[in-house]
Amino acid sequence: MTAGMLSKRAIFQRPHKAKDADGKVIHTYPEEFTAWVNLKPLRGGESVMASRMQSRAPAIVTFRTSTQARAVNSEWRVVIDGRIYEAKEDPRETQDRALFEMLVEGGGNAGR
Repeated sequence: MTAGMLSKRAIFQRPHKAKDADGKVIHTYPEEFTAWVNLKPLRGGESVMASRMQSRAPAIVTFRTSTQARAVNSEWRVVIDGRIYEAKEDPRETQDRALFEMLVEGGGNAGR
């Protein structure tokens, strides 16, 4: 994959637990870093079609390896074009070790 194929800007968000004024635990997702990514929606297959019928959009996100990218795991989420994608697996390096690929599933807007 060439650098030109990383055409979308993504915000990577790490989960964080905090307490509100009443002492209840709340989950927030502060922005950790931004990166250029490639978003490839998955097509075909029974499980992919079932996900689509439930308004979920499985896809593969590809991004460059970096110190920050190495911290990403399956608990993070990625916001691309205003849509939230939940990570479904830890990123895995491509064969040339220059990029990471990660299965994600889109479900809503960042403004929720």
